[in-house]
Amino acid sequence: MASGFFALLDDVASLMDDVATMGKLAGKKTAGILGDDLAVNAEKASGFMSSRELPVLWSITKGSLLNKVIILPVAFLLSAFVPMAIIVILVIGGLYLAYEGAEKIYEFLVPHAHKKESVVAKNLSEEEILAHEKEKVKSAIITDFILSVEIIIVALGEVSQSPIEIQIPVVTLIALIATIGVYGIVALIVRMDEFGFKLIKLNEEDDSFSDKVGKLLVSALPKVIKGLSVIGTIALMLVSGGIFVHNLSFMHHLAERIAIPGILFEFLTGLIVGVIVLATITVVKKLFKK
Repeated sequence: MASGFFALLDDVASLMDDVATMGKLAGKKTAGILGDDLAVNAEKASGFMSSRELPVLWSITKGSLLNKVIILPVAFLLSAFVPMAIIVILVIGGLYLAYEGAEKIYEFLVPHAHKKESVVAKNLSEEEILAHEKEKVKSAIITDFILSVEIIIVALGEVSQSPIEIQIPVVTLIALIATIGVYGIVALIVRMDEFGFKLIKLNEEDDSFSDKVGKLLVSALPKVIKGLSVIGTIALMLVSGGIFVHNLSFMHHLAERIAIPGILFEFLTGLIVGVIVLATITVVKKLFKK
């Protein structure tokens, strides 16, 4: 009886060790998308009145958790019964990631007018303010759904050859980290300027240490968000290129023949595919307009 109990403990320990190992590998693969997820959500969670930033962020977080509850069972069913679908979804997700990254690079290199989303105006009623928030929360949750699909499928693709008892805890863990970790950091980022203002008002001195730190935090917020966007764009290209190289045999063979570092090949692959997809979509849009 005792030997059976200890054997069970040994099996559980071995399973947890496998989960931890595969979790690290899947975490590395999804890190790029998490960086982009962080940049996107930091931007979407900003622009509200100070007192409404955290409630709005909490609403988006709850929506993100619901997205994971919907996506995870579907992903596990596909992995169990239609494993080829995971590869197909991965490649489609790679095309989307490459397109998104190429679009960001295009907008940076070819500046054009953007319709800035108006920050809540002083003359809006409370009902209008809440309606504005609801629309932004809805938009953020839809964006989160797309990014969540990418994160979960990429993580699942990394452990697709493992037994289902490894897949479920690993991918679920990645999904939870993607929500709790990303939105926890977003909360710190969007409150950075508020904390800076509190430091500035901490005392009546004009140029105290707290004033300098406070002003630094206030001025750093837009730079942090912009920096995250740049890092996220690079990560998008690397992740998408990696998806193509590791899941399309002809791309894998091409990578072995070309004598350049693997990470550079993956970035260039993501960039080239992204430019092609962006150009195709742009042409199709123009044709439909005509």
